[in-house]
Amino acid sequence: MLKCIKKDGRVVVPPMVGYDSGVHYLGDKYLVVSTDPCTGVPHEWFGWLLINYAASDVALSGAKPQFCTITLLGPRPTNPKVFQDLMKQTCNAADELDIAIIRGHTGMYDSLNDLLGVCTVYGIVEPNQLITSGGAKPGDLIMCTKPLGHETITNYSIAHKKEAQKLFGFKKQSDLSESVTLQSCVKEALQLAKIRGVDAMHDATEGGFVSALNELAEASNVGLKVTWENLPIPAEVLLLQSHFELSDEQVLAMSSTGTIIAAIKPEAKKKVTETLEKLGLKPAYIGEFTENKNKILIKKSGTTTFPDHAEDPYTMLLTATF
Repeated sequence: MLKCIKKDGRVVVPPMVGYDSGVHYLGDKYLVVSTDPCTGVPHEWFGWLLINYAASDVALSGAKPQFCTITLLGPRPTNPKVFQDLMKQTCNAADELDIAIIRGHTGMYDSLNDLLGVCTVYGIVEPNQLITSGGAKPGDLIMCTKPLGHETITNYSIAHKKEAQKLFGFKKQSDLSESVTLQSCVKEALQLAKIRGVDAMHDATEGGFVSALNELAEASNVGLKVTWENLPIPAEVLLLQSHFELSDEQVLAMSSTGTIIAAIKPEAKKKVTETLEKLGLKPAYIGEFTENKNKILIKKSGTTTFPDHAEDPYTMLLTATF
């Protein structure tokens, strides 16, 4: 799909697999651009997620999200109040991040069956402060900011309240339902971008750790070693694994939007840890990037190849019938 896009000297980071944002020149600075869809999410969180999905990607490049455009589409007919409510959510989310909405489009279409939003976010960064997925170096530590699969267990708790209560318990289901804001990584990404020794960052969205780590390794032309026992896997993820008979590979691929996977120089570990702990986050160091291009998963039972294909169970779990 990307082969038909011609090269352009004005573009610093063109559309490439594994990169969260595109970048082009804006005078002597860089303009970072990211666009994301939003659909199939709880309506009460629609506008917040619409803004934060794309804003997170811009922040991962070290640029503060500053401007955005919004598209809101719905099936025909859609009650105008639905669009108005979504727009209020969207404006509140943009205001929280000091993002100016500069343009948009709203419409109803016979071909749609559900609400669909698209947000494009822009941010400016100095050239020497740009961070991309291609900056990981051999010897860098692999750090993640939040638990694996947190997005999945949160949205499962909202979509399947009764089943989640049975599996997780009433209190945990309730707590998870209120933790949607962890699906943004804007604040921590901007703080990490200021630390010397943070070489690369990627959001573990669809495909979870499998997609994020493979894309970081391929963009940076490095290999990786990950230790299973170091992975921050919540008990609720393991309960879903047992209940739905998921493989370890599917667990690794659980959608984890809002979780940053980063390449960190060893000497930056202390500063990174202190910075994230001030934000209420507990980073996990799960392995390292290697000069050898092999991708290795280390378990107590032995060493195996890290999965190269993400079999994300998110959609199956969220659409499961009982």
